[in-house]
Amino acid sequence: MNDHPDIEWRDEFRTGIGSVDHEHRELVELVNNVIRMMDRDQDRDTVLEALGDVNAKISAHFALEELLMRRAAYADFQPHKEAHEGLLDEIRDIMDAFEGGEYSERRSEFVSHLTSWFVTHFSTMDSKLHRAGLGR
Repeated sequence: MNDHPDIEWRDEFRTGIGSVDHEHRELVELVNNVIRMMDRDQDRDTVLEALGDVNAKISAHFALEELLMRRAAYADFQPHKEAHEGLLDEIRDIMDAFEGGEYSERRSEFVSHLTSWFVTHFSTMDSKLHRAGLGR
């Protein structure tokens, strides 16, 4: 069992867009829960279901952000969208590795990567949405 620290909500993650910030908080909790499940060696099917839920919720959230960015003709839309696509690919890779039994050897790598992606993306790319006036 490995206990990784939870992703903690920080004010720097706020975008000023109520629906986006609400979903960000939900995503942080979902990711924290799935990491806890993995750390505690929860049964395979339960973890795969939780990973599938995370993937679906993140996909839906990214669709919302991308819609808001397109509507506002957001200048950094393409790199932001590419970052989203990269994370979704990585979550699918984690799901495949977990399903294939490879997760235990790469557990720390997956957890630290997911954690750093969220913290970095929220505090850099997503915080620019507020500065660009998308929250008004």
